[in-house]
Amino acid sequence: MENLQPHSPATRMFYFWSGIIATLAYRIIIVLNSFDPVWVQVAWYIGTIGFVIYFIHRYDISEKRARIINDRDLEKKVADIKALSADDKQAMKYIFTTLKSTKEKWNYIFIFALSGLALIAGILMDFVF
Repeated sequence: MENLQPHSPATRMFYFWSGIIATLAYRIIIVLNSFDPVWVQVAWYIGTIGFVIYFIHRYDISEKRARIINDRDLEKKVADIKALSADDKQAMKYIFTTLKSTKEKWNYIFIFALSGLALIAGILMDFVF
């Protein structure tokens, strides 16, 4: 049986702060443009690497949730629970349907892939050519 335990609090904080720092690094670039261009590059690399880390994690979590819902047929099982009202069942159906959304996963894939490509391009332009 698959381990259904969430990541440790330290791991969750690592991914949380990766996303926060990446977002701040990208946003501060507009200010750093007035200073040394090296700082713009540093912020860009921090932001891009942070987004690669954060969005691959989000994709993994999204995939795991969808797999659990599908593998255990939870949508159908919830519909049979007598203790839930019709509104509760509708709410659970909404949660399960949106957790399985492929659009969310494609968003994560798109951001991860473009961040990875941008990182490779940046390394090549800054250090190779």
